Amino acid sequence: MKAYVFPGQGSQFVGMGKDLYDNNPLAKELFDKADEVLGFKITDIMFSGTDEQLKETKVTQPAVFLHSVISALCLGEEFKPAMTAGHSLGEFSALVAAGALSFEDGLKLVAARANAMQKACEKNPGTMAAIIALPDDTVENICKEVSDEGKTVVPAKYNCPGQLVISGTTEGIEEACEKLKAAGAKRALPLRVGGAFHSPLMQPAKDELQKAIEATEIHEPKCPVYQNVDAKPHTDPSEIKANLIAQLTHSVLWTKSVQNMIADGASEFVECGPGRALQGMIGRIDRSVSAHGIQ
Repeated sequence: MKAYVFPGQGSQFVGMGKDLYDNNPLAKELFDKADEVLGFKITDIMFSGTDEQLKETKVTQPAVFLHSVISALCLGEEFKPAMTAGHSLGEFSALVAAGALSFEDGLKLVAARANAMQKACEKNPGTMAAIIALPDDTVENICKEVSDEGKTVVPAKYNCPGQLVISGTTEGIEEACEKLKAAGAKRALPLRVGGAFHSPLMQPAKDELQKAIEATEIHEPKCPVYQNVDAKPHTDPSEIKANLIAQLTHSVLWTKSVQNMIADGASEFVECGPGRALQGMIGRIDRSVSAHGIQ
């Protein structure tokens, strides 16, 4: 069975989507519509802007979403997912591709999410770090230790075995990184991100986005969507909504999602969107399945 997966923030690059725009009438129509919906020419930044412009959260998130969704929709009849999933921001792309959200509603929510996260980052500054080659429970215990001292640090993204991203206050992350290195982590790598995503510091963004999600119509998708907060397949619109609301302050259970998709019959994973990050993670989760980009 074929599963389609959609990446999150971090996979963007200048020039993304330009081939699609130049060669596919549907892509051109959707990109032009996106400029209109967003109220600024995101296509100019995507196709020929600077890395700095593209790194701004309010640009990055819609840009990655657009590239991912449009590349899936341009497959036309070929796009027949047995299941979909998205990593963090990619969950919105996965829901649009599966028909649970309209293209326009998905884009509006992603823009609202990016703006809400930007504000939350300014209100509650924080950061994230990738922890390499330590068992999950060791990372979880050290996060708890540091949090018990009054500094917020939580496991934020379970990417694949031996790669867990933690999120929290700057002091909390610094202290956790020291302790994790002492506990045997091969690396504890601070990430260049705007804030502490998927942690309690995102609560103001969650509150703001919740209103927008509640006001948006979600339909039953044409295939199950495996969601980040519980790694389970969902087709019920009210469940999808609740999980989407919970996502901003909750860990991304990517390893578990992929394992559950494989247990439910996925043997081939197609990554839609910029970069190859998810293909790398899937390869480290289970070598028996194939993972590739759109061919």
